[in-house]
Amino acid sequence: MLCAAACGSRLPESDFEQPATTTAPAAPPLRIGIIASATSPVGGDTFTGPGDGARAYFDVLNSRGGVGGRRIQVESCDDGGSGIGNTECVRELIEEKKVFALVATTALDYAGARLVSAAGVPDIGGQPIGTAYDTYPHLYGIYGSLAPRTGGKSAKPGWNGTLYGGTEVYRYFKRAHGARTAAVVSYNQASSASYARLTVQGLRAEGYTVVEEQVDFALPNFRAVAADLKEQGADLVFDAMDTHGNAQLCKAMDAVGADVTAKVTNVQNWSATVADDYRDAPRCRNALWVTGGSRNYDDKDDPRVREFRTALQGSLKRSGRSERALSQWQLEGWAAAMWFTDAALSCGDLTRACVERHLDREEPYTARGLLLPVGYAPTPAPPTERRTCLSVARWKDGTGWVTQGEMTRNCFTVPQLPYRP
Repeated sequence: MLCAAACGSRLPESDFEQPATTTAPAAPPLRIGIIASATSPVGGDTFTGPGDGARAYFDVLNSRGGVGGRRIQVESCDDGGSGIGNTECVRELIEEKKVFALVATTALDYAGARLVSAAGVPDIGGQPIGTAYDTYPHLYGIYGSLAPRTGGKSAKPGWNGTLYGGTEVYRYFKRAHGARTAAVVSYNQASSASYARLTVQGLRAEGYTVVEEQVDFALPNFRAVAADLKEQGADLVFDAMDTHGNAQLCKAMDAVGADVTAKVTNVQNWSATVADDYRDAPRCRNALWVTGGSRNYDDKDDPRVREFRTALQGSLKRSGRSERALSQWQLEGWAAAMWFTDAALSCGDLTRACVERHLDREEPYTARGLLLPVGYAPTPAPPTERRTCLSVARWKDGTGWVTQGEMTRNCFTVPQLPYRP
């Protein structure tokens, strides 16, 4: 996992568009807030990845003089995974710490989103676990949105409460692997169930036979689910669960002999800890596939990925954490910090309005190729179809996550299906 010297020991000057400096900045620091559900009920470190990546980027940025000579001062807050805790974090960071912006927000319950929007504080590159980034102005999730985002006390997400999702993931597996039967496993928890409903709808639109499975969040019976998957003959298994749930499901699948073409998981589980997390499920582990909207953090041949890995490993080492624990969410947090920095550097006079003009521009943002094009140009009417690309990787023991095709060419024109979260 460790990069050799050839990977590069520092980021190039062009990334920050300003010269390095060894003198302390004369200007006051620029305060940036990072909210994470670090101690949520889902488990420790589940939601810390994006913040790790953002801090690593800001560390490098500060070593080069910050933004316009202003050092980035990161103000962190753990909301505990609760709505009340999240609202308290928002108030603390905005009213007490006076942060200029939020970056890489990763909240299980983003109850304070309306307050962030009302205060006009840009929230850049957050993980869209709920619907906040499709609801409120001034909030910019890492994957973009075409929704109007009108906000307000009675705000509804998307287009009057309806969101839209594409079928590109299911199209990919149908064409690349000839899959026909797919199972969808979720928790009986609102966000998980909502994501599962969209997955089921998309699979059916692509002609799959769908097997729906739901487990109790507190007392899941994964062995019963695995037995049913085997009986139903599923080619693919999709999930709307955390890493622990996926590992337990895989263990149960190996135990009952439920072999599948692909166990497809989500970006949250795209990490280097797979070998440990799935140590009791070798067959299922080597059937793990993942899709997303960002370049594979394990793609060591890509120079931008190497730069991220070198900086992130150094940051983790300084904080006393394992240098091997890299993840896709960390890369996306890095990209979120880059997005904020590029927006800030576009301003002669640094203001929130100027930063948001950069975020709202028509030209999509790619974080220099780390993200598939991200935009926030709202459309009055929802799209009926879109050409959409996806990043795909497969786990292989001894190698890690292996990229499956160039993400900018894994593209399909697919229908956009309505759903109510």
